Amino acid sequence: MDWNKAIQYAQLVNAAYNQFEGKPFPTPGFDALATIFANDLATDRNPGRGRSRVTIGLILQAQGSGDAFVAIRGTEGIKEWVQDAQFGDTKFRRVPGSGETEDGFTAMYESMTIVDQRGAPHVVDALPGIEWKRPVTSLTIGGHSLGGALATLFAMDVAANAPAPFNTPTAYTYASPRTGDPDFVTKYNELVKTTVRFVDNVDLVPKLPTAPPYKHVTSQLILDSLTLIPPRVRLQPNPLCWHILSSYIYLISLYAGGVVIPPEAECAPGIGTFVRDILGRVEAELGNEKQIKDAFSASPRTNMGGN
Repeated sequence: MDWNKAIQYAQLVNAAYNQFEGKPFPTPGFDALATIFANDLATDRNPGRGRSRVTIGLILQAQGSGDAFVAIRGTEGIKEWVQDAQFGDTKFRRVPGSGETEDGFTAMYESMTIVDQRGAPHVVDALPGIEWKRPVTSLTIGGHSLGGALATLFAMDVAANAPAPFNTPTAYTYASPRTGDPDFVTKYNELVKTTVRFVDNVDLVPKLPTAPPYKHVTSQLILDSLTLIPPRVRLQPNPLCWHILSSYIYLISLYAGGVVIPPEAECAPGIGTFVRDILGRVEAELGNEKQIKDAFSASPRTNMGGN
């Protein structure tokens, strides 16, 4: 496992968040070649959100090589989606015989284009026509939170429908929810040979939608922001801190063995805080799923991003 590469890819996904927020989005070592647009995530609480077009990702290429990367961010709508706890199924029409997927994710994925126009060719179909700096030799897809589910759909789609070399993708997902049913997972694992899926052990989002019928693709790499035995707290016991991309980058950097990339200041365990007291708070949180869900809706943040 190349932990440093996992950090680099997560930082590219963070650039997609920054672009959406109107901030500078440097991508060291990569050129940004195109923006990905999509209808936002519709939820039961806010169905009208799905009528809004937003920037959801970036298409990049490594400087000096043919490596291509697709970065897909999460969205504010994931908080409402978690609260709804009502998940519909739909056929994933872009890959016949691939079972059923979560309908909100799928509708958003099917709307993804590199032109901000409804009805434009899907981003997968447009990939070969992008003005690449160099001939493409590999494709990696990365996504966080909702973007992890979209990256999962993207990886299956290019593996089934895109020409070489796009049809042998590698996927990196961070805090991805479950995306489809057992038939989807079987087809995905058959088509996509390399997937690296990071999950914080107390993050709520990867635990949804509930199983059955939903399943995760492939195996997971567990990041432990909280352990009871031995007692260890690496992040504040806050559901948002357990989920945001910057926390995942911090946890991965602990495994990389080099420079530790600190979490956001409000997510770092406070100086002088007793582990015993923190664990008591965490136990109370984990014992009441409603409290965890309410914490998402109460957050003042505008998205589930990686700042």
